[in-house]
This record gives sequence, structure tokens and C-alpha cells, in this order.
Amino acid sequence: MACSCSAPEPKTPAPGFRKALWLALWVNLVMFLVEGFASLQSGSVSLMADAIDFFGDSANYLLSLSVLGMGMLWRGRAAMVKGLTMAVFGLVVWGRAVWVLQSGITPEPLTMGMVGLLALAANVFVAVMLFRFRDGDSDMRSVWLCSRNDAIGNMAVMAAALGVFGTGSAWPDLIVAAIMGTLAVTAGVSVVRHARSDIENARTSNAQPAEASCQSR
Repeated sequence: MACSCSAPEPKTPAPGFRKALWLALWVNLVMFLVEGFASLQSGSVSLMADAIDFFGDSANYLLSLSVLGMGMLWRGRAAMVKGLTMAVFGLVVWGRAVWVLQSGITPEPLTMGMVGLLALAANVFVAVMLFRFRDGDSDMRSVWLCSRNDAIGNMAVMAAALGVFGTGSAWPDLIVAAIMGTLAVTAGVSVVRHARSDIENARTSNAQPAEASCQSR
């Protein structure tokens, strides 16, 4: 006779995590629109990369909210998707930087600097808000890494704006875009590794109670 064994109860999210995710989601959506428009006006690759990253983070926060009340297995799977998305984003940024290098476009530094400063303020706010969740499971860790990378990226965009202004060359913008792409790839790999560990632990935890329950019958 087949055993009908229930899985363990989902892990309760840390207090305040859901509210923090919703707030982070809206901040990222607004900044995606602002930076997306500014990147088109300025011709900046690093600003466009940051705008796309804001959109990706919004999708990641929404994904986290959708699995927040579920068990560790599903949350680990969500983190796996986010980690792969972060890595792919980094590769796309690299490709965009190569294309702009070949086209010879020089961005407008004033717009880069002003919008970069606004984005930095938004991301520092989100990163500080999510800081206490950085040592949670892979899903919480991926959310923290997204915010951390965004704040670092904004500072880099501002540095690129100064570089473009001082040199009249697109190279500072391209270098920063390459750095942002590398950060996305390395963070994505880190999240994927953590997610694989969570998934394996969840499967082991699910199998043990099921086996014990079946043996007792």
C-alpha cells in the first residue's frame, strides 16, 4: 500500500521581510523607469545596465514574494532562478559594452551623474532595509545581494560620469559596465551555489519524516 506522507510545514519568513520586499519592489520599478529614460537620453551603457538591473530586481522581488510562505525546497528553486537570471544579465551587459565600443558612442556625463546619484540614494535605502536579512536562506541572501550590487553599481556609474566628463571618452562608461556585468555573474554563481545547498537540505529533510512515517505503518 502506498504511503501518503505530508511534507514538513513551510519555514516562517523573518518578521518584516514581506513588507520590506514590497517596498523594495516599488522602489526598483520606479527607478527602472527613471534610469531607462535617462539612459536613452544620455547614451550611457552603464546607466542602461543599471536600469535593466532595476527591472530584473523588481522581477526577483516579486518572485520572492510569491514563494515566501512556501517550504525551503520551493524557495531554494526560486533562488536558483534568480541566480541564473543575475548571471545572464551580467553576460548581456558585457555584450552591450562590446557593441557600444564598436559603435564609438560617447555618453552625456551630466545626466549620468545626476541619475546615478538618485539611484544610489534609492539603493542605499533598500540595502539598509534588507541588511538584517542577509544571513537568512538562499532566497533572502539573493535579495540582499541584488541590493548590495545595485548600490555598488550606482557608485560606479557616478565614477564613470566623472571619467567621461574629464576625458571626453566612452571608456570609463564601458569599464564600469564591464565591472557591473562581472558583479552580476559572480553574485549569480554565489546564489546558485547557496540555492543548490538549500534544495538538497530540503529534499533530505522531506525524505526523512516521510520514511519514518512510512516505516511506522
